[in-house]
Amino acid sequence: MTSSAEPSVAEHLAERIAALDPAFLPESVRRKCEDLLIDVIGLCVAARHSDYIGSALAACDDDGPCTAIGQDRRLSAAGAAFVNGTAAHGEDFDDTFEGGPVHAGAVIVPAVLAACERYALSGAAALVGIAAGVETLCRLSLVVPKAIHRAGFHPTAVLGPMAAAAGVGAALGLTERQLVDALGTAGSMASGIIEYLAEGAWTKRLHPGWAAQSGLRAALLGRAGFVGPRTVFEGVHGVFHGFAHARDGDYAALVGDFGKRWLLETLAFKPYPCGTMIHPYIDCARRLATRGVRTDEIETLVCEVAEATVHRLWEPLADKQRPVNGYAAKFSTPYCIAVGFVRGDVGLDAFTDEAVRDPAVLGLAVKVRYVIDRENPYPANYTGHIRARLRGGRLVEERQPHLRGGSREPLHRADIEEKFLRNARHGGWRDEQIAAALKLAGTPWDGAVELSALRG
Repeated sequence: MTSSAEPSVAEHLAERIAALDPAFLPESVRRKCEDLLIDVIGLCVAARHSDYIGSALAACDDDGPCTAIGQDRRLSAAGAAFVNGTAAHGEDFDDTFEGGPVHAGAVIVPAVLAACERYALSGAAALVGIAAGVETLCRLSLVVPKAIHRAGFHPTAVLGPMAAAAGVGAALGLTERQLVDALGTAGSMASGIIEYLAEGAWTKRLHPGWAAQSGLRAALLGRAGFVGPRTVFEGVHGVFHGFAHARDGDYAALVGDFGKRWLLETLAFKPYPCGTMIHPYIDCARRLATRGVRTDEIETLVCEVAEATVHRLWEPLADKQRPVNGYAAKFSTPYCIAVGFVRGDVGLDAFTDEAVRDPAVLGLAVKVRYVIDRENPYPANYTGHIRARLRGGRLVEERQPHLRGGSREPLHRADIEEKFLRNARHGGWRDEQIAAALKLAGTPWDGAVELSALRG
């Protein structure tokens, strides 16, 4: 199908994606894609015995040639993309793009790996696919920042299908026309409400997996000539109108210097397995504890917060101070602050259903309050602040100026590999499996994509 109309946003984007050449990607981009691969593999292994992955696997009836990381069973490409995406995001320990916020690795890496394994593509194809998909998702999140969340949807789930279609399309070498159709079709696969917040339900966990398999299917449909709308982004009934109640977004942020400046280089890797915006507050709580502040002398802990985070991480306050289960606790700032203070760290073991009943943690969580800081820079920067009021009226404050693991204080490869080791051991992998996976992830772009070392 052709049109004499002005080029659409999707057509501009497709032109830039099709022009990417893996041989000319900057070394910093290659390294970041390797970091993502290492992180995603470890996260999938950490979740391999979880109840939600057990359910996801039991619901799959499409066995095939593709690897479900950490599992003996193999699935279709779409099935593998779904399960791996769900596993990678399941503990909310995966990467974040601060400007969005969106979780790129859990969507793009599973989609591209599944496509490359299914169609015997090269490591170079995987590299350009991961780079294109991650960059697309980061940039899509900047078109109308905060608006998708405000409308009640999860940006990763809404924007992920188009980004996964871009990534898989780049790996498959789709033409510009095929990419436009893939992006347009993926727009009809966008979804993802955030009602999981009400009771700690599991649905957020599957959002990246669903986006990954949807984008993969959309890319295959585009390759086969299935026609999608050119104006999927900016149209009267486009994605941003439907999910953000906006059409006049910053589309230059999406396409303006795509392929010349790489936002993916600023991706944040998480040191804690919980909502990203909570992390700076955990850092503050841990430092308060090291300053000799005792739990029994704390009257209140008051946090300055961004208004846009309140509905997800602070309210209803009574529920957040006493989360109903381990998963709900991941999106409770009061609980996470209390864990950081009482335990001195916040790991995967803090988010079991048993852990959230710890009386010492709950006794402190009920003392945590918030006030809205109108000058808070979120989402351009994630900051933390706690003012502790102690018995006798003494005040002790801590501030965290940025997200550890993000662009201002990045984790290094050694940190990411250490995180991988902890996650792989949490998932029960043996040392030889861990070594084989790290070897694969260290040279992923050489030769064909071969994932057998990631099974079992």
